[in-house]
Amino acid sequence: MADHLEPANISLHVAEWLAAVRARTPARILVGRAGPAYRTSTQLELRRDHAAALDAVHAELDLERDLGHELVERFKLFLVQTEAASKSEFLARPDRGRRLSASAVAAVSTACSRGPDLQIVIGDGLSATAVGAQVPALLPALMNGAAQRGWRIGQPFAVRYCRVGLLNHLGDLLDPVVVVLLIGERPGLATAESLSAYLAYRPRAGHTDAQRNLISNIHARGVSPAHAVRRILALADKMRMAQSSGVTVKEESTAIVIGFSEP
Repeated sequence: MADHLEPANISLHVAEWLAAVRARTPARILVGRAGPAYRTSTQLELRRDHAAALDAVHAELDLERDLGHELVERFKLFLVQTEAASKSEFLARPDRGRRLSASAVAAVSTACSRGPDLQIVIGDGLSATAVGAQVPALLPALMNGAAQRGWRIGQPFAVRYCRVGLLNHLGDLLDPVVVVLLIGERPGLATAESLSAYLAYRPRAGHTDAQRNLISNIHARGVSPAHAVRRILALADKMRMAQSSGVTVKEESTAIVIGFSEP
């Protein structure tokens, strides 16, 4: 017991306990203080992580830089843009991130076939950093898993200045059975590299989040890319069987819990 330990051993015991608690969460807990303020080291970490979050929001998606030449060539990825003309407009006008520009519609219509069983789209969302960190592992595994199931896979592509609501426009344009949108999440002070996968069964204009399913927190300390792939493919299977998505299609609870990485 702690009351039988020598003072030096008590300090060591407390330090080990604090380290174990902190290892369980990225939250800044039990970090100590200097008077009424954080310690200097904590303040500096906060400023660093805040800067990383701002950089992630304002970064411009570049396929070659963010995903690598080999991946771009392997999957013949190409980049199109929504109706938002700039990053500042995208942030101020979310509605313009929910539809492809006229030139993008033409490019997608030319490169992509209608009616695939699975259409994968990559969107920068609010973190191009997350796209670069997670998509290189996610995309090949998703493509392989879909191919093993015998699904007809649409030509994947990326969208700059993308919002989740773009799913509806993509459904009208390409009529896929299931769409998977891999999109950067709003970054926070815990990480700027968290990605979401939004899935929808035959999305159409007017659909809302009630018709979509979400797997979020795909990053090193959240849902691992390997487990995210298994969950995405399992959900797509369920959607195809149910011919629906959203609130009527549920994941198994064990699939959700097991997906989180151990500290």
